[in-house]
Amino acid sequence: MDDTRAAWSVPGYTEVRELGSGGSGRVVLAVHDATGTAVAVKYLSDRLREDPAFVGEFRAEARLLGGLESPYVVRLYEYVEAPGGAAIVMELVDGISLRALLKQSGRADAEAALVVLKGSLLGLASAHRAGVVHRDYKPENVLVAADGSSKLVDFGIAANRGSTPGVAGTPAYMAPEQWQGRPASPAADVYAATATFFECLTGRKPYDGENFAELAVQHIEAPVPETEAPEPVRPLIRRGLAKAPEQRPENAEAFVAELEDVALAAYGPEWEERGQRKLAALAALLPLLFPSAGAPAAGTTAVATTKLDGGSGWAPGRRGWIAAGASLILGAVLVFTTDAIGAAPGGASALSAFATTSATPAGSASPTPDASASASASPSPSPSASASPSPSPSASASPSESVWPSPSPSPTTPTPTPTVSRSPTPSPTPTLPLRVTNVAVSLKTSVYRGDAAITVSSQGTGPVTVVVEWFLGGSQGSFSVPDGTESFTVQAGSTVTATRQHTFSRDRGCYGGVRVTTNPAAGNKSASASQYLPRCVEVPR
Repeated sequence: MDDTRAAWSVPGYTEVRELGSGGSGRVVLAVHDATGTAVAVKYLSDRLREDPAFVGEFRAEARLLGGLESPYVVRLYEYVEAPGGAAIVMELVDGISLRALLKQSGRADAEAALVVLKGSLLGLASAHRAGVVHRDYKPENVLVAADGSSKLVDFGIAANRGSTPGVAGTPAYMAPEQWQGRPASPAADVYAATATFFECLTGRKPYDGENFAELAVQHIEAPVPETEAPEPVRPLIRRGLAKAPEQRPENAEAFVAELEDVALAAYGPEWEERGQRKLAALAALLPLLFPSAGAPAAGTTAVATTKLDGGSGWAPGRRGWIAAGASLILGAVLVFTTDAIGAAPGGASALSAFATTSATPAGSASPTPDASASASASPSPSPSASASPSPSPSASASPSESVWPSPSPSPTTPTPTPTVSRSPTPSPTPTLPLRVTNVAVSLKTSVYRGDAAITVSSQGTGPVTVVVEWFLGGSQGSFSVPDGTESFTVQAGSTVTATRQHTFSRDRGCYGGVRVTTNPAAGNKSASASQYLPRCVEVPR
């Protein structure tokens, strides 16, 4: 057990129970004293707080979450750093990981798989618009709530688009360019999301190499196994798992658009409602894994340090040697994050729903290619000098080794004054009058669907309610037939962009429209847009 619990806790919160712990810290369920809001608090361990690199990455994760306003991404409430500790206070997502669902059911129906992919892709889209690449999309980092909705979590190794932070990710889901240490790009997240989608559909990962070297070769040069997926969704598998990033959708938002078109053509306009009901039914089979159920805390999978020494018994052939040389003989640090396959109920699968935590190994069991590991390779004239058929842990594992690329530590101390980025208090005392300066909306339509990109600019502090009204009409700009209303809340003080999707009713007009208002009212009162729906036979004049 980490000693941070006895030493320090975030002021203003009462701890309810521990959700999980590991070498990098622990995650607890807590309640905000002033409001009664349930939250998840991720504490950085005392040992890692002595490593400035870890503290810097911890702050970076908090900053990244604070900059993402999306119902499909876990929300940051507060980041606190003090002489006694450091913690990220996050939204408590009462859901279970996609990994837990797959362990229970083996695979998912195509409509259910499409729904869970769409929800988490919308979370990725928010990150991509902010210039951030997640780099570790996998079933452990996708949460499914009791109603079948999904959400993306764990930005522990995220990087800025175009940066070259090193080779990182979970091997079973890493794009070819990730293995090669190329710059971070949204297309790599699209690849990982597609690999997860494939696993939902088939019950197995796209490639099943027995060690890192075999996985590298398979991801880089093996054919895309699209024929194992249901025929209607094969175009998504083929596009998303393309070897070259430029052959994939450029980002998650583009992939969502392709997904919508494929799903509508294959399963009809009600596919999403049916898929969400099926996911909810699967989640209902695992009630004890929900945080609200009060299951006992458990640790995470262990971190093992693996050195790729010389070995024999693996012979990929000439093309395989070339691929292995491109991906493994990097003379750099190779980092892999936790893939909690085989975790006990309420254990790693549940914990990964909230935060990245890693445990120092208690023993010396060999990691599988999906286990959490950091591996260093030295330059050598041939792949055989750096790749072994079965990696084994090194006795030199240290809790201060970063689970993501980081500079060498230097002896500094954490920032002595608490730093707060956002509070979960519903109505904080405003420092500036709450004012919405502008609201804008743009609309893209397909056969039955509308995708609205909504931008709200505001000042001050407090919640802003955004009301979205959908309409149908017979001409451009006609909002004659109401077709549904929804609302959501954003925090004031910045410009926030959110995406909303809507399936229009049939045969009630050839133009879809959207109108957006806010409370308090925006300076420009409202924003609206309308577009032609291609379902109509006649071409608009």
